[in-house]
Amino acid sequence: MKNRRAIMLLFSAHMVSSFAHGITMLAIPWYFTSVVSESGLFGKVLALATLLSLFWSLYAGTLIDRYPRRNILLVAALSGMTFIGAIAAFCGLTGTMPIHLVALAFVFTFFGYNIHYPNLYAFTQELAARGDYGRVNSIIEVVGQSTSVLSGGVGALLLSGTVAGNLDLMGITVSFPFDVRPWELWEIFALDAVAYAAAACIIPFIRYERIGALHIDTEPIAARLRRGIRFLTLNRSILMFGIASYAIFITILVETMYLLALYTDRHLTAGADVYASSEVYFALGSLVAGLLIRSLTKKIAPARAIVMLMVFAGLLFLLASSVQSVVFLYIFSMLLGFANAGTRILRVTFLFEHIPNNIIGRANSIFYLYNILARSALLSLFALPFFSLANNVVWGYGVCGVFILLSAVPMAKLAARLKDLKVVEVN
Repeated sequence: MKNRRAIMLLFSAHMVSSFAHGITMLAIPWYFTSVVSESGLFGKVLALATLLSLFWSLYAGTLIDRYPRRNILLVAALSGMTFIGAIAAFCGLTGTMPIHLVALAFVFTFFGYNIHYPNLYAFTQELAARGDYGRVNSIIEVVGQSTSVLSGGVGALLLSGTVAGNLDLMGITVSFPFDVRPWELWEIFALDAVAYAAAACIIPFIRYERIGALHIDTEPIAARLRRGIRFLTLNRSILMFGIASYAIFITILVETMYLLALYTDRHLTAGADVYASSEVYFALGSLVAGLLIRSLTKKIAPARAIVMLMVFAGLLFLLASSVQSVVFLYIFSMLLGFANAGTRILRVTFLFEHIPNNIIGRANSIFYLYNILARSALLSLFALPFFSLANNVVWGYGVCGVFILLSAVPMAKLAARLKDLKVVEVN
C-alpha cells in the first residue's frame, strides 16, 4: 500500500485523540442526566449545537477542500488542547463545575467532530490508491472502534469508580487490587486536553506522496460551495445515496448522545457502569463489522447491503422500545454497532469511488446538512418533557426505528440505478 507509513501515523493520531474524546462524550451526557438531573437542558444544548452546525459544517467542507488536510488536523488538535485544557484548569483551580462551561466543552467537541471526521476521510482518500479504499476504510473502523472499546472500559471505571475494588463492566465483575474513586468531570477534561496534545505531536511527522493530481479551488467560499452543490445536482443518484444512507448514523448520534443515558437511568434504573458498558458492546460490534463486512458483502451491491443493514437496525430499535433488560441492551448495542459500522464502510467506500478528492469535503458537508436537519428535528422532539418522564424514553427508540425503516424505502428504490452509475464531472 502506498503511503503506508503516513496512513498509519494518521490513524495513530486519530486513535490517541479518539480515546479521550470517547470518555468525554460519555461523561457529559451522564453528568447532565444523572449528576445534575438536567436531561431536558442537555437536549436543548444538543439541539442548538446541531442546528448551529448547519453553518459550520458547510464552511468546514470548503476548508477541507481548500487547505492541506494535515494542517487542518494540527490546528484542530492545538485548538482542542488549548480550549478544553483551559476549562479543565479553571474548574480544577476553582473547585467549581459551572454548567455553562460543561455545555461549552460539549459544543466545542461536537463542532470538532464536524470537521475532524470529514477531514480524516478526505485525507485518507488523498493518501490511498483507489483499489485500497475499502481496505483503508475498514482499518479506520477497526482502529476507531478498538479505541472506543478501550475508552468505554476506562470511561466506566472513571465515571463510576469501584466498590470494594470491584467494577461491573459489560455484565462481568472485574476486580482491582485497590479502590478507584470516580473522577471529577474536570479531570476527564484534562485527560482530553493531554490527548489533543499527544495527537498534535504526531501529526507533523505525517509525510506523504499525493496519489494523482489534486486540483484545489482557490475561488471565494461561496463559489467553492456552489461548485460542490453543482456536482451533486448533476449526479443526483449520488446525492440521494449520500442522504438516504445516513439514516442509521443519524439515529446513532441521537441515541448515544441523548437517549441512551435516559434509557439506562429511567428505563433500566441502572448506573454509569451499564451506560458505559453498552458503549463498549457497541464498539465491539463495530469492530466485528470492520473486520468482516467486506467479505460478508463481497457478492452484494453496496446499496443493497446497506438496505439490509438499515432494515435490521430499524427492527432493533423497535425491539429495544418494548424490552426492559440490561442483557438485551448489551445485545442491542453490539448488533447496532455492527449495522452502523458496516453501513459506514460501504457508504464511504462508494463515495470515495464516485466523488473526486478535490470536492469530497464539500460534498460531505452538503450530505451533512440533511444529517443536521434530521437530527435537530429528532432532538427537538425528544427534548420535550414527555420523553424524560418515567419510562417514556422507549417511545424515542420507537421513533428512531420507524425513521430508519422509512429511509430504507428510497434507498431500496435507488439501489438498481446505482449499478451502472456514470459520474458527471464539474467544469
